[in-house]
Amino acid sequence: MKAPLLACVAGAAASKSYLAWTADSFIQHGVEVTKGYGEATLYEGYEAAYALTRNETYAEWYRGQIDGGVVLENGTIRNWNYSFYSLDDYRIGNNILWWYERTHEDKYKQAASIIRSQLDRHPRTPTGGFWHRAPNYPNQMWLDGIFMADSFYAKWTSLFDAKNETAWDDIARQYDNIEAHTRNRTSGLLVHGYDESKKAVWADPVTGAAPLVWSRAVGWYFMSLLEVIPLFPKSHPGRARLTEYFVTLAAALKRAQDEESNGWWLIMSEPYPGAEGNYIESSASAMFTFGWLKGIRLGFLAEEEYLGPARRAYHGLTERFINVNDDGTLNWEGTVEVGSLGSNGTYEYYISVPLEENDHRGAGSFMLASYEMERR
Repeated sequence: MKAPLLACVAGAAASKSYLAWTADSFIQHGVEVTKGYGEATLYEGYEAAYALTRNETYAEWYRGQIDGGVVLENGTIRNWNYSFYSLDDYRIGNNILWWYERTHEDKYKQAASIIRSQLDRHPRTPTGGFWHRAPNYPNQMWLDGIFMADSFYAKWTSLFDAKNETAWDDIARQYDNIEAHTRNRTSGLLVHGYDESKKAVWADPVTGAAPLVWSRAVGWYFMSLLEVIPLFPKSHPGRARLTEYFVTLAAALKRAQDEESNGWWLIMSEPYPGAEGNYIESSASAMFTFGWLKGIRLGFLAEEEYLGPARRAYHGLTERFINVNDDGTLNWEGTVEVGSLGSNGTYEYYISVPLEENDHRGAGSFMLASYEMERR
């Protein structure tokens, strides 16, 4: 590694800027150039690092990941499959639009328009929700998919089609569907997804809902609400509904926060917190911490109620999930590799999935939480 970057790593660690330290560390670790949603989440962390530090090294590195590897000079997306409909693939659209807003280069708008057009063709449930993936998961909506697609849908609409009431109605409908079918009215938490056809092996025969609350899925949904609410026209009734969804979920997460670790369990449904095989999972804990801190900053949550728990949660992240290497870089630990309703949806399935060191979904979410903590 070049000496200047070594100095940056050492300096960030010494100053206890976890945001800069993580950003510097992952540049040194190396990040595969892909358009996957894990990398897209990590890149959002670099957007935060650049916003806080104005360190052009981060912007230059980030652009090197996008240009050529994702967005081609002719405005197309490398190896894009125009006939494959997976919401996971759409998340990178947010990052592409970040570069469009920064540079106003038309190639980024053209590339993002490819994803926007794909949404118009994407299969839907009878009530208008996007299938999570076709043909694999017919009529299924997952919380994950809201983060993957609807944040981009809202961002595109706000930039290029802001007066399109039909589009805003459609965006709100995705959240309304999820709320109607996955929110547990007792705990206030949301299960992983639902099958509108009620045919999946895990689907409740009456509601179609999945049986368990998987924490990272809730984290994706929580973050997406914060991305989309500020974009909604103030006069649109969907803005108030989404705000209520966020505030009530924030309160449910406060009740679910583990008193000892100040984090959150992989499976949050009763009676599983503390059960054998369950554990405090790092990506979801970072997402919830970020969501509380940003929710306070945006005025959705009362500081006197949430800042204390958020600070404790953030301290838990740094104490529990950061390991320091001999070269001064950090590793991010404790992130589960995946969670899918392509499974049988049981507790045994979720706890069987291995953890991954330096997972980009976890590290990116930690960077976002660090941004909110360090800008205070």
